[in-house]
Amino acid sequence: MATDFRSDTVTRPTAAMRAAMAEAPVGDDVFGDDPSVNALEAEVADLLGFEAAMYVPSGTQSNLVGVMTHCGRGDEYIVGQEAHTYRYEAGGAAVLGSIQPQPLDNAADGTIPLPSIEAAIKPDDSHFAKTRLIALENTIGGKVLPAGYAGAVRELQPAAGADALARAARGKAARHPDDRPGEPDS
Repeated sequence: MATDFRSDTVTRPTAAMRAAMAEAPVGDDVFGDDPSVNALEAEVADLLGFEAAMYVPSGTQSNLVGVMTHCGRGDEYIVGQEAHTYRYEAGGAAVLGSIQPQPLDNAADGTIPLPSIEAAIKPDDSHFAKTRLIALENTIGGKVLPAGYAGAVRELQPAAGADALARAARGKAARHPDDRPGEPDS
């Protein structure tokens, strides 16, 4: 089976995957007793080196949770023109979070040029929305970001006082071959 990572909506489950879903033990995740959700969250947290993880049912919802976790009302996030959080999610961050996107052009390899990011970071001035987040997609148009790129972006954030968030809708399958599981993108 060829795997298409352009979007989580074009990736289709195999018969074996469907059977696993049908046979999975279930419970109420609101009360924390769904063993499948608990195991998935624990595995992802361990894989990414975090204390905990939270499962949400869609990429759109996870993107909104991520942006709203880092930004407050009236803040700004820097994002690529081709990123789902800006282009394909009905302006959710602006509509539901009152968070202003600052879209920048993506380069052919999916990155946002570092000088463009640096130039877009707003000064600490009450006339501007505060830059709180630099949001990255780990794939743009099916292309995985180059190894080391997220780390280079992360180096810009202390000057900005911003956080860096890499959207990972396609998880470890979208990691660059030179990145090792459990290591941050550097």
